[in-house]
Amino acid sequence: MNRRHFIAGTAALAAAGAAPAHASTIKPYSWELNPPTDTRDNFIAWGRARGEDVTFLGQRWDRFQALVRNKDVWDAKTSRSFLLTPREEFASVNQAIHKRAYEHNFLDIGFGVTMSGPHLQGRMTNVIDVKLGEKVLEIGTGSGVQAAYLANLTENTYTIEIIAPLAQRTRQLYDRLIAKGYTEFQHIKTQASDGYYGWESAAPFDKIIVTCGIDHVPPPLLQQLKAGGVMVIPVGPPGAQRVLKVAKIQGADGAITTTREDIYGGKIVPFVPFTKLVDGKITGTHNR
Repeated sequence: MNRRHFIAGTAALAAAGAAPAHASTIKPYSWELNPPTDTRDNFIAWGRARGEDVTFLGQRWDRFQALVRNKDVWDAKTSRSFLLTPREEFASVNQAIHKRAYEHNFLDIGFGVTMSGPHLQGRMTNVIDVKLGEKVLEIGTGSGVQAAYLANLTENTYTIEIIAPLAQRTRQLYDRLIAKGYTEFQHIKTQASDGYYGWESAAPFDKIIVTCGIDHVPPPLLQQLKAGGVMVIPVGPPGAQRVLKVAKIQGADGAITTTREDIYGGKIVPFVPFTKLVDGKITGTHNR
C-alpha cells in the first residue's frame, strides 16, 4: 500500500471520496514503451507526446534523479516503472496534495492513512527485483501507487487492502485510469481482506511486498512465497521496524531455509501496525 501513517482530521476527506480523474486520454500502454533517460527535456517531450501533463512530467523526472542519486532505484526496469507511473493521479483523491505528488513526504489520502514517499517505494520495489511474468502480492493497497509500479514490471500483480471503503475507492481509481489509457493497471487484481492470510487462491507468489509493520513474518505469507522467492517486510516492535528482505531458499535436499537482510543497514523505519479483522471489523494488530 505504500507505507501508511494514521493521522487525525481525515473524516471529511474520506466522506468526500475521490476527486474525478482528468478527462484527457493518453496513448495506450505497451511493454515496449521506453521513456528517455538521457535528459529532462527529452523525457518531458516524450511524455507530452504521449499525452501527459508537462508540469508533472518535470516533477517526475526531478524525483527520479533524486532516487538514483540516493540509490533507492538502480536498475533499468525499476527506473522505467517509476518514469511511467503517474503519481499525481493517485494524489488526485485530495486536491490539497495533488500538486505535491512527487515530494519526499507522506501525503494525506483520507481514511486515516497516507500515500508513502517515492524513496521508500522505489527502494522496496527495486529490492524485490520483479521480472516480467512473475506473480507479485502486495499487502496494503492504500493509494494504489505501489501496485501501479508493480504493474509496469509484471502482468500478475495482486494487492490486498484491509480498509474496505479505501479498497473500493482505489479499485475505482484504477478503472478510471484504465479508461484514460493507462491500460497497464489491468494487470492489477484487488481484494478487500485481512492481508495477514495472504491470497491463498492465487498463491504461490514469486515476490511479496508488505507495507505495514509487524513483529514477525506472517507464516501464511511465508508459506505462499515460492521457493526461490523474495519478500520485503517491515519487522520489529511498534514504531521501530527494520525493513527486511526475506529470501526463501530450497536446498538440494529439499529443505527450506530463509535468509534476512536489512535493506537500510539497520535504520529504523516506523510503519503503522499490521491490523487485523475480527468479525469483519478492524480490531487490534497481528503482533504477538
